[in-house]
Amino acid sequence: MKKILFTFLLLVLIAMLAACSDDKETVEKTEPNEDVSSSEPSKEDDESESELEENPDDEQDEIIVDPLPKTLSELAELSSGFTERLSISDKDDQVKIDELTANLPDISGEPTETQLDHYYNELLAVFQQSFLGPENLIAKMKFQSMGNPDIENPRMQFKEKMNVLVLLDGSGSMAVDIGGQTQMEAAKEAIRNFMDALPDDANVGLRTYGHKGSGSSADREMSCASSELIYPIQAYDKVAFNKSLDQVQPAGWTPTELAIRDAKEDLASFDGATNTNIVYLVSDGISTCDDDPVAAAKDLYESDITPIINVIGFNVDNEGQKQLKEVAKAVEGTYQNVQDSKTLQDELNQANELAKKWTEWKENKEASLNSKRLDNKLDIFSYDVHEFGKLVDERQQVGFVLQYLFQKKEKMSKESYDYLSDRHIDYHKWILDEYEELKRNLREANELEFTEAIEALEEKYLKNTPD
Repeated sequence: MKKILFTFLLLVLIAMLAACSDDKETVEKTEPNEDVSSSEPSKEDDESESELEENPDDEQDEIIVDPLPKTLSELAELSSGFTERLSISDKDDQVKIDELTANLPDISGEPTETQLDHYYNELLAVFQQSFLGPENLIAKMKFQSMGNPDIENPRMQFKEKMNVLVLLDGSGSMAVDIGGQTQMEAAKEAIRNFMDALPDDANVGLRTYGHKGSGSSADREMSCASSELIYPIQAYDKVAFNKSLDQVQPAGWTPTELAIRDAKEDLASFDGATNTNIVYLVSDGISTCDDDPVAAAKDLYESDITPIINVIGFNVDNEGQKQLKEVAKAVEGTYQNVQDSKTLQDELNQANELAKKWTEWKENKEASLNSKRLDNKLDIFSYDVHEFGKLVDERQQVGFVLQYLFQKKEKMSKESYDYLSDRHIDYHKWILDEYEELKRNLREANELEFTEAIEALEEKYLKNTPD
């Protein structure tokens, strides 16, 4: 009996010792977890938090702020934004302003100057006007002064014959309504008036491109292969020309390179030695056929055809303007973005004026055409009017929007608003000063013979322009 009792007590003791051992193990296992969840930070946590506290603006310090333009040519390189006028007192316009500025950086706290500079650049980009640089003005001066006996460049001298070829964008986007008529209808109206005003002995031609298929991916290949000379280069016959023009309807994609390369074939029999060849490329956007219109334009320009190539954009977006400006720059031609039939007509009228001078030259080749000096009556000085208007519009719009964001939307402190306003005023004063200097240089150039004038302006404004 004692032996049984002893055995029982021994088993109980063993069980109790085992239980104690389990309890200790449980405590030892839970203690690390309690330490991990403790509010007391580890050394590593201390270092991490310390780094965050010491560098609260690390993310902001990484902001790279592009410098504002330093020349008018750099100003012209900027992509345009929303350029329609908006009133900060109009409810509908306020909605549009809110939409346009929704993605601007947050500067509601105490931003650094770097952050504020970045904010201003972003705001400016929203309302950036499409400025034209001096190189465009110089190209326009050269074009308007063609036939001047003082010009040594054979390309710019009048020849016995004149041929004007228009390349008209027939892509589907030309169907966009611009206030009662489509872009295509507006273009046709301006082209008809342009052709009607040309001298009787000038030859004309019309090629359209992107006018087949549709904007669908299935039709892309066919559309990108569509380019047609619908009125071969010949004397102007109003009835026949209008019949050809009427058949063009906005349809597909935009094969700009193809149209330019085909234009070279159209003009192949009209060499530059005896022909004054003028090409107008009219397009409402970037080429959409994975091609290279800049290379094609260079090839045409450098050929024996020696054409003058000018580019007209029709309500073109930023990407399209960039490409079309590159085309114009590559061939030393002019670029102008137009909005409707009237502004397109105004641009084409410059060729009409040139054609009239050509007719006068043919009638009296010994006449000097009053060309020993630049003519103040030339439309080159409208450049100042147009560009100054853009400056005023941009300065007012950005200034009013800044005021709206500060007072109405409370997006920034008074200190931030004052800083941005000062930057805004200084920047647009710089633009104004640059244009005033350009006007002074133009007045000085007006006292020089043509070649000297152009050389002086090119030395001043084209020597270090962006590529």
